[in-house]
Amino acid sequence: MAKSPSKKSVAPELFTTTETAASPPAPVHPESIPASKKAAKPRGKARKPTADAAPAVPAEVPSAHSGATATDNRPTAEAGSPTEAPADRLNQIFEGLKQKSTAKQAIYRNTQAAFDCLRLVSQELVVELSRKLTPLDSSVVIEYRSINDMEFHIRFSGDLLVFVMHSNIVTFPDDYGPMPSKYVEVDFRRRFFGHIMAYNFMADSIKYQRLNDPGYLVGRLLININNHYYLEGVQQLELPDNDMSDNAITPEMMKLFVESAMIAAVNNDLIAPPLPEIQKISVKQKLENQQVSRGSKVGFSFSAQQSF
Repeated sequence: MAKSPSKKSVAPELFTTTETAASPPAPVHPESIPASKKAAKPRGKARKPTADAAPAVPAEVPSAHSGATATDNRPTAEAGSPTEAPADRLNQIFEGLKQKSTAKQAIYRNTQAAFDCLRLVSQELVVELSRKLTPLDSSVVIEYRSINDMEFHIRFSGDLLVFVMHSNIVTFPDDYGPMPSKYVEVDFRRRFFGHIMAYNFMADSIKYQRLNDPGYLVGRLLININNHYYLEGVQQLELPDNDMSDNAITPEMMKLFVESAMIAAVNNDLIAPPLPEIQKISVKQKLENQQVSRGSKVGFSFSAQQSF
């Protein structure tokens, strides 16, 4: 008796209609798809062997170092990376701070001490002049006024001397003032200076806030790291012409500076502008008391490189 063919080899019997409707579609494996369907819809390169598809999953590899800086507990940079540059720049910054910035700090302290000395001798000079002038004419006012740590005023008669210490350290071109001297060339730190300026204003310019009234630089005092000075300004200061290497800051020198500035201011009177210049004024000039705002001092002669 002949045996009927077995139906277990038929693929569709693996799944029943009830199972398909009751449960979500199960993943279809290539082995369960008929050969005819595989040929109808070829996968091409989309289906590669499992071994070929494995690189799509990133494997754990050591993180690459950028090579910017090698620090503690971090990998050192690989060959060719610029790790030496930051170290060199740090050394350059350190050398600059050690040589130039520390020198500037020392110069600033010297300038501050010189300004304090100038302030003290100015107070003493005002007291001495007041004691002499008051018995003769009490209406002549000579007074000292402190504005802040970097400015003070001396008012005498109609003049006002304004002494200002600048907060920054400066240098100059190689051909200016004391720069070409051997004294400066010996030590590069001597190329830097603190500076104190003395300006001459009309006292009423400040009192009545005549904002357009001019002021005149009478003198500028330069102080270096050795506490030596270089003085420049108007020719009326009449100070001795000495080499900077011999000019040490002393109370006597500071007193001479203030006295010379006061003499220069007293001996130079205000010149009124010509009549055509003040025939017409604006309302703004009237409100700000600017009728004689363009007056000028007599005899102030300036020389940019004049030293005394």
